[in-house]
Amino acid sequence: MKVLAIDDQQLVLLPLQKRLAELGYEVQIETDAAKGLELYDSFSPDLVIVDINMPGVSGLEVVKYIRLTKNSQTPIMVLSGDTKDETITEGFELGINDYMKKPLSLNEISARVKRLIGAPVMQHKVAKSNVMIQERCVGVVIPCYNEEERLLSEEFISYIDKNSGYHLCFVNDGSKDKTLHVLKELQKGREDFITVYDCEKNGGKAEAVRLGMLHMAKKEDLDYIGFLDADLSTDLADFDDLVKTIETSEFKIVSGSRISRMGANITKESARKIISLTINFIIRKILKMDFKDTQCGAKIFHKDVIDIAFGKKFVTQWIFDVEIFKRMRIHFGLNEAKAMLCEQPLKRWVHADGSKLSMKDSVKIVGQLAQIAWVYRAKKQIVKPVATTTLHTV
Repeated sequence: MKVLAIDDQQLVLLPLQKRLAELGYEVQIETDAAKGLELYDSFSPDLVIVDINMPGVSGLEVVKYIRLTKNSQTPIMVLSGDTKDETITEGFELGINDYMKKPLSLNEISARVKRLIGAPVMQHKVAKSNVMIQERCVGVVIPCYNEEERLLSEEFISYIDKNSGYHLCFVNDGSKDKTLHVLKELQKGREDFITVYDCEKNGGKAEAVRLGMLHMAKKEDLDYIGFLDADLSTDLADFDDLVKTIETSEFKIVSGSRISRMGANITKESARKIISLTINFIIRKILKMDFKDTQCGAKIFHKDVIDIAFGKKFVTQWIFDVEIFKRMRIHFGLNEAKAMLCEQPLKRWVHADGSKLSMKDSVKIVGQLAQIAWVYRAKKQIVKPVATTTLHTV
Protein backbone atom coordinates (compact mmCIF):
# COMPACT_ATOMS: atom_id res chain seq x y z
CA MET A 1 0.00 0.00 0.00
CA LYS A 2 1.34 3.40 -1.02
CA VAL A 3 1.46 6.62 1.00
CA LEU A 4 2.38 10.11 -0.25
CA ALA A 5 3.36 12.66 2.43
CA ILE A 6 3.69 16.36 1.56
CA ASP A 7 5.13 18.86 4.06
CA ASP A 8 7.52 21.77 3.57
CA GLN A 9 9.54 20.64 6.61
CA GLN A 10 11.84 17.74 5.88
CA LEU A 11 12.43 17.15 9.59
CA VAL A 12 8.75 16.17 9.83
CA LEU A 13 8.74 13.96 6.75
CA LEU A 14 11.85 11.87 7.40
CA PRO A 15 10.79 10.17 10.67
CA LEU A 16 7.28 9.72 9.25
CA GLN A 17 8.65 8.04 6.13
CA LYS A 18 10.92 5.80 8.17
CA ARG A 19 8.15 4.69 10.52
CA LEU A 20 5.58 3.90 7.83
CA ALA A 21 8.21 2.07 5.77
CA GLU A 22 9.09 -0.02 8.84
CA LEU A 23 5.43 -1.01 9.06
CA GLY A 24 5.47 -2.18 5.44
CA TYR A 25 4.00 0.79 3.54
CA GLU A 26 5.59 2.13 0.37
CA VAL A 27 6.21 5.81 1.11
CA GLN A 28 7.13 8.82 -1.01
CA ILE A 29 7.77 12.25 0.53
CA GLU A 30 7.92 15.75 -0.98
CA THR A 31 8.71 19.16 0.55
CA ASP A 32 7.51 21.12 -2.51
CA ALA A 33 3.70 20.97 -2.71
CA ALA A 34 3.65 21.71 -6.46
CA LYS A 35 5.97 18.76 -7.07
CA GLY A 36 3.83 16.78 -4.67
CA LEU A 37 0.86 17.21 -7.02
CA GLU A 38 2.96 15.85 -9.89
CA LEU A 39 4.03 12.95 -7.69
CA TYR A 40 0.39 12.25 -6.87
CA ASP A 41 -0.32 11.71 -10.56
CA SER A 42 2.67 9.43 -11.16
CA PHE A 43 2.75 7.56 -7.84
CA SER A 44 -1.03 6.93 -7.50
CA PRO A 45 -0.98 6.66 -3.70
CA ASP A 46 -3.59 4.89 -1.57
CA LEU A 47 -3.31 7.71 1.00
CA VAL A 48 -2.14 11.32 0.99
CA ILE A 49 -0.84 12.98 4.17
CA VAL A 50 -0.49 16.74 3.77
CA ASP A 51 0.39 19.82 5.83
CA ILE A 52 -1.78 22.95 5.60
CA ASN A 53 0.56 25.95 5.82
CA MET A 54 3.10 25.58 3.02
CA PRO A 55 4.67 28.24 0.76
CA GLY A 56 3.33 28.46 -2.79
CA VAL A 57 0.70 25.72 -2.83
CA SER A 58 -1.17 25.24 0.44
CA GLY A 59 -2.44 21.99 1.84
CA LEU A 60 -6.04 22.97 1.15
CA GLU A 61 -5.12 23.57 -2.49
CA VAL A 62 -3.69 20.05 -2.58
CA VAL A 63 -7.01 18.76 -1.24
CA LYS A 64 -8.92 20.76 -3.88
CA TYR A 65 -6.69 19.32 -6.62
CA ILE A 66 -7.37 15.75 -5.54
CA ARG A 67 -11.09 16.14 -4.82
CA LEU A 68 -12.17 18.67 -7.47
CA THR A 69 -9.63 18.65 -10.31
CA LYS A 70 -8.91 14.91 -10.27
CA ASN A 71 -12.36 13.99 -8.90
CA SER A 72 -10.61 11.36 -6.78
CA GLN A 73 -11.69 9.80 -3.49
CA THR A 74 -8.12 8.96 -2.42
CA PRO A 75 -8.13 9.16 1.41
CA ILE A 76 -6.54 12.38 2.67
CA MET A 77 -5.13 13.01 6.15
CA VAL A 78 -4.08 16.49 7.23
CA LEU A 79 -1.08 16.69 9.58
CA SER A 80 -0.77 20.30 10.69
CA GLY A 81 -0.05 22.71 13.51
CA ASP A 82 -2.92 24.91 12.30
CA THR A 83 -5.62 24.52 14.94
CA LYS A 84 -8.00 27.26 13.73
CA ASP A 85 -11.61 26.10 13.64
CA GLU A 86 -12.27 27.61 10.22
CA THR A 87 -9.27 25.80 8.69
CA ILE A 88 -10.32 22.44 10.09
CA THR A 89 -13.93 23.01 9.02
CA GLU A 90 -12.94 23.97 5.47
CA GLY A 91 -10.76 20.88 5.24
CA PHE A 92 -13.62 18.56 6.10
CA GLU A 93 -16.00 20.44 3.79
CA LEU A 94 -13.53 19.84 0.95
CA GLY A 95 -13.55 16.13 1.75
CA ILE A 96 -10.56 15.26 3.94
CA ASN A 97 -10.86 12.05 5.95
CA ASP A 98 -8.86 12.99 9.06
CA TYR A 99 -7.22 16.02 10.67
CA MET A 100 -4.24 15.48 12.98
CA LYS A 101 -2.94 18.34 15.09
CA LYS A 102 0.80 18.61 15.78
CA PRO A 103 2.45 17.69 18.04
CA LEU A 104 1.49 14.03 18.13
CA SER A 105 3.22 10.68 18.26
CA LEU A 106 4.19 8.46 15.35
CA ASN A 107 2.23 5.69 17.08
CA GLU A 108 -0.99 7.70 16.72
CA ILE A 109 -0.26 8.60 13.10
CA SER A 110 0.42 4.94 12.29
CA ALA A 111 -2.84 3.86 13.94
CA ARG A 112 -4.82 6.45 11.98
CA VAL A 113 -3.17 5.38 8.71
CA LYS A 114 -4.07 1.73 9.41
CA ARG A 115 -7.66 2.70 10.23
CA LEU A 116 -8.06 4.55 6.92
CA ILE A 117 -6.38 2.21 4.43
CA GLY A 118 -5.68 -0.95 6.40
CA ALA A 119 -2.42 -2.70 7.14
CA PRO A 120 0.08 -3.60 4.40
CA VAL A 121 -0.14 -7.13 2.97
CA MET A 122 3.40 -7.78 4.19
CA GLN A 123 2.86 -6.17 7.57
CA HIS A 124 6.02 -5.90 9.66
CA LYS A 125 6.04 -6.28 13.41
CA VAL A 126 7.91 -3.35 14.94
CA ALA A 127 8.20 -1.98 18.45
CA LYS A 128 6.25 1.08 19.51
CA SER A 129 7.87 4.39 18.59
CA ASN A 130 8.62 7.14 21.13
CA VAL A 131 9.09 9.83 18.45
CA MET A 132 6.94 12.96 18.53
CA ILE A 133 6.16 14.92 15.38
CA GLN A 134 6.60 18.54 16.46
CA GLU A 135 4.73 21.61 15.27
CA ARG A 136 7.92 23.55 14.50
CA CYS A 137 11.46 22.84 13.33
CA VAL A 138 14.42 24.22 15.26
CA GLY A 139 18.10 24.50 14.53
CA VAL A 140 20.50 24.38 17.49
CA VAL A 141 24.13 25.49 17.22
CA ILE A 142 26.55 23.85 19.68
CA PRO A 143 30.10 25.32 19.68
CA CYS A 144 32.79 22.74 20.49
CA TYR A 145 36.43 23.26 21.40
CA ASN A 146 38.39 20.26 22.69
CA GLU A 147 35.20 18.46 23.77
CA GLU A 148 36.50 14.95 23.12
CA GLU A 149 36.08 13.93 26.76
CA ARG A 150 33.10 16.10 27.73
CA LEU A 151 30.69 15.81 24.81
CA LEU A 152 27.47 14.17 26.02
CA SER A 153 26.81 12.28 22.79
CA GLU A 154 24.14 9.95 24.18
CA GLU A 155 22.04 12.84 25.49
CA PHE A 156 22.10 14.62 22.14
CA ILE A 157 21.29 11.46 20.16
CA SER A 158 18.47 10.47 22.50
CA TYR A 159 16.87 13.87 22.19
CA ILE A 160 16.84 14.15 18.40
CA ASP A 161 15.70 10.54 18.08
CA LYS A 162 12.63 11.39 20.18
CA ASN A 163 11.96 14.90 18.88
CA SER A 164 11.62 15.11 15.13
CA GLY A 165 11.73 18.89 14.89
CA TYR A 166 15.38 19.40 15.90
CA HIS A 167 18.46 19.76 13.71
CA LEU A 168 21.73 20.05 15.64
CA CYS A 169 24.74 21.88 14.23
CA PHE A 170 27.99 21.10 16.04
CA VAL A 171 30.69 23.66 15.25
CA ASN A 172 34.21 22.33 15.72
CA ASP A 173 36.19 25.43 16.65
CA GLY A 174 39.65 24.28 15.55
CA SER A 175 39.91 21.66 18.32
CA LYS A 176 43.36 20.20 18.97
CA ASP A 177 42.07 16.86 20.29
CA LYS A 178 39.76 14.31 18.59
CA THR A 179 36.60 16.40 18.86
CA LEU A 180 36.07 16.44 15.09
CA HIS A 181 36.28 12.64 14.97
CA VAL A 182 33.79 12.35 17.84
CA LEU A 183 31.40 14.69 16.05
CA LYS A 184 31.66 12.79 12.76
CA GLU A 185 30.87 9.54 14.57
CA LEU A 186 27.92 11.23 16.24
CA GLN A 187 26.64 12.37 12.84
CA LYS A 188 26.84 8.95 11.13
CA GLY A 189 23.42 7.73 10.08
CA ARG A 190 21.82 11.00 11.23
CA GLU A 191 23.06 13.36 8.52
CA ASP A 192 19.57 14.82 8.04
CA PHE A 193 19.39 15.78 11.70
CA ILE A 194 23.02 16.56 12.58
CA THR A 195 25.42 18.94 10.81
CA VAL A 196 29.12 19.18 11.61
CA TYR A 197 30.59 22.58 10.71
CA ASP A 198 34.38 22.46 10.86
CA CYS A 199 36.50 25.56 11.48
CA GLU A 200 40.12 24.68 10.75
CA LYS A 201 41.42 27.39 13.09
CA ASN A 202 40.25 28.26 16.58
CA GLY A 203 38.34 31.53 16.41
CA GLY A 204 36.72 31.50 19.84
CA LYS A 205 33.18 30.77 20.95
CA ALA A 206 31.74 34.01 19.58
CA GLU A 207 32.89 33.31 16.01
CA ALA A 208 31.97 29.61 16.23
CA VAL A 209 28.42 30.47 17.26
CA ARG A 210 28.16 33.23 14.65
CA LEU A 211 29.26 31.00 11.78
CA GLY A 212 26.99 28.20 12.93
CA MET A 213 23.97 30.50 13.21
CA LEU A 214 24.52 31.95 9.73
CA HIS A 215 24.98 28.44 8.31
CA MET A 216 21.75 27.16 9.85
CA ALA A 217 19.82 30.26 8.72
CA LYS A 218 20.26 29.03 5.14
CA LYS A 219 18.06 26.00 5.86
CA GLU A 220 14.58 26.93 4.65
CA ASP A 221 12.64 24.40 6.73
CA LEU A 222 13.79 25.78 10.10
CA ASP A 223 11.47 28.17 11.96
CA TYR A 224 13.82 29.16 14.78
CA ILE A 225 17.55 28.88 15.44
CA GLY A 226 19.35 29.01 18.76
CA PHE A 227 22.57 28.04 20.48
CA LEU A 228 23.44 25.89 23.45
CA ASP A 229 26.61 24.98 25.35
CA ALA A 230 28.13 21.58 24.55
CA ASP A 231 28.33 20.61 28.23
CA LEU A 232 24.51 20.86 28.50
CA SER A 233 24.70 23.00 31.63
CA THR A 234 21.28 23.98 30.29
CA ASP A 235 19.61 20.73 29.29
CA LEU A 236 17.67 20.16 26.09
CA ALA A 237 14.30 19.90 27.85
CA ASP A 238 14.77 23.40 29.29
CA PHE A 239 15.89 24.63 25.88
CA ASP A 240 12.64 23.28 24.43
CA ASP A 241 10.75 25.42 26.96
CA LEU A 242 12.46 28.49 25.45
CA VAL A 243 11.31 27.34 22.00
CA LYS A 244 7.72 26.94 23.20
CA THR A 245 7.79 30.51 24.48
CA ILE A 246 9.04 32.03 21.23
CA GLU A 247 6.60 30.08 19.06
CA THR A 248 3.58 31.18 21.13
CA SER A 249 4.52 34.86 21.39
CA GLU A 250 5.70 37.86 19.38
CA PHE A 251 9.21 37.76 20.86
CA LYS A 252 12.15 37.65 18.47
CA ILE A 253 14.68 36.40 21.06
CA VAL A 254 14.07 34.28 24.14
CA SER A 255 17.10 34.00 26.42
CA GLY A 256 17.57 31.57 29.27
CA SER A 257 18.24 33.10 32.66
CA ARG A 258 20.05 31.46 35.58
CA ILE A 259 18.00 33.18 38.25
CA SER A 260 17.90 31.33 41.56
CA ARG A 261 14.29 30.65 42.52
CA MET A 262 12.16 28.05 44.25
CA GLY A 263 11.81 24.82 42.27
CA ALA A 264 14.89 25.45 40.15
CA ASN A 265 18.24 23.67 40.33
CA ILE A 266 20.68 26.52 39.72
CA THR A 267 24.22 25.98 40.96
CA LYS A 268 27.29 28.22 40.63
CA GLU A 269 30.61 28.44 42.38
CA SER A 270 30.38 31.25 44.98
CA ALA A 271 33.32 33.25 43.59
CA ARG A 272 31.97 33.02 40.06
CA LYS A 273 28.57 34.15 41.33
CA ILE A 274 30.03 37.33 42.86
CA ILE A 275 31.91 38.19 39.67
CA SER A 276 28.80 37.39 37.62
CA LEU A 277 26.66 39.80 39.65
CA THR A 278 29.24 42.56 39.21
CA ILE A 279 29.47 42.00 35.46
CA ASN A 280 25.69 41.93 35.07
CA PHE A 281 25.42 45.27 36.86
CA ILE A 282 27.83 46.83 34.35
CA ILE A 283 25.98 45.19 31.44
CA ARG A 284 22.66 46.66 32.53
CA LYS A 285 24.24 50.11 32.58
CA ILE A 286 25.66 49.65 29.06
CA LEU A 287 22.48 48.23 27.51
CA LYS A 288 20.05 50.36 29.52
CA MET A 289 17.97 47.19 29.83
CA ASP A 290 17.07 45.40 33.03
CA PHE A 291 18.67 42.08 32.14
CA LYS A 292 19.13 39.63 34.99
CA ASP A 293 21.50 37.36 33.02
CA THR A 294 22.79 38.08 29.51
CA GLN A 295 25.48 35.39 29.56
CA CYS A 296 23.44 32.21 29.83
CA GLY A 297 24.52 29.92 26.97
CA ALA A 298 20.97 29.10 25.87
CA LYS A 299 19.10 31.41 23.49
CA ILE A 300 16.58 30.97 20.68
CA PHE A 301 16.05 33.43 17.79
CA HIS A 302 13.41 34.05 15.17
CA LYS A 303 15.03 33.65 11.75
CA ASP A 304 14.31 37.21 10.64
CA VAL A 305 16.71 38.71 13.21
CA ILE A 306 19.62 36.32 12.60
CA ASP A 307 21.40 38.62 10.16
CA ILE A 308 20.95 41.63 12.45
CA ALA A 309 22.37 39.74 15.43
CA PHE A 310 25.09 37.70 13.72
CA GLY A 311 25.80 39.29 10.32
CA LYS A 312 29.00 41.05 11.41
CA LYS A 313 31.90 39.66 13.45
CA PHE A 314 31.81 40.36 17.16
CA VAL A 315 34.44 42.57 18.73
CA THR A 316 34.66 40.42 21.88
CA GLN A 317 35.26 36.72 22.36
CA TRP A 318 33.22 35.80 25.44
CA ILE A 319 30.50 38.40 25.91
CA PHE A 320 29.14 38.47 22.37
CA ASP A 321 25.68 38.04 23.94
CA VAL A 322 25.88 41.65 25.08
CA GLU A 323 26.77 42.69 21.54
CA ILE A 324 23.72 40.83 20.22
CA PHE A 325 21.39 42.81 22.47
CA LYS A 326 23.29 46.01 21.71
CA ARG A 327 22.81 45.38 17.98
CA MET A 328 19.09 44.79 18.48
CA ARG A 329 18.84 48.06 20.40
CA ILE A 330 20.70 50.00 17.70
CA HIS A 331 18.67 48.50 14.85
CA PHE A 332 15.19 48.72 16.37
CA GLY A 333 15.54 51.38 19.03
CA LEU A 334 15.50 50.83 22.78
CA ASN A 335 11.75 50.52 23.32
CA GLU A 336 11.07 48.17 20.42
CA ALA A 337 14.11 46.05 21.26
CA LYS A 338 12.81 45.63 24.82
CA ALA A 339 9.47 44.45 23.43
CA MET A 340 11.23 41.84 21.28
CA LEU A 341 13.39 40.31 24.02
CA CYS A 342 12.36 37.90 26.73
CA GLU A 343 14.29 36.42 29.64
CA GLN A 344 12.99 33.06 30.80
CA PRO A 345 14.25 31.51 34.06
CA LEU A 346 15.64 28.02 33.65
CA LYS A 347 14.49 25.09 35.73
CA ARG A 348 18.03 23.72 35.79
CA TRP A 349 21.52 25.07 35.23
CA VAL A 350 24.64 23.46 36.63
CA HIS A 351 28.21 24.74 36.30
CA ALA A 352 30.05 21.94 34.51
CA ASP A 353 33.49 20.79 35.59
CA GLY A 354 36.19 21.63 33.09
CA SER A 355 34.72 24.98 32.08
CA LYS A 356 37.24 26.80 29.92
CA LEU A 357 36.45 30.24 31.37
CA SER A 358 38.86 30.82 34.25
CA MET A 359 38.58 33.34 37.06
CA LYS A 360 41.31 35.40 35.35
CA ASP A 361 39.26 35.37 32.15
CA SER A 362 36.22 36.57 34.08
CA VAL A 363 38.13 39.65 35.21
CA LYS A 364 39.12 40.37 31.59
CA ILE A 365 35.43 40.56 30.72
CA VAL A 366 35.20 43.94 32.43
CA GLY A 367 37.73 45.23 29.90
CA GLN A 368 35.73 43.71 27.06
CA LEU A 369 32.61 45.50 28.30
CA ALA A 370 34.49 48.79 28.06
CA GLN A 371 35.46 47.79 24.52
CA ILE A 372 31.80 47.20 23.61
CA ALA A 373 30.79 50.56 25.07
CA TRP A 374 33.50 52.26 23.01
CA VAL A 375 32.96 50.45 19.67
CA TYR A 376 29.18 50.88 19.69
CA ARG A 377 29.20 54.40 21.16
CA ALA A 378 28.75 56.25 17.85
CA LYS A 379 26.15 53.92 16.38
CA LYS A 380 22.87 55.59 15.51
CA GLN A 381 20.19 54.90 18.12
CA ILE A 382 16.79 54.51 16.46
CA VAL A 383 13.92 55.76 18.59
CA LYS A 384 10.54 54.07 17.99
CA PRO A 385 7.94 54.61 20.72
CA VAL A 386 5.99 51.52 21.64
CA ALA A 387 3.64 50.74 24.49
CA THR A 388 5.91 48.18 26.14
CA THR A 389 9.07 49.62 27.68
CA THR A 390 10.20 46.90 30.06
CA LEU A 391 12.18 43.78 29.34
CA HIS A 392 9.90 40.76 29.47
CA THR A 393 10.41 37.82 31.77
CA VAL A 394 8.32 34.69 31.87
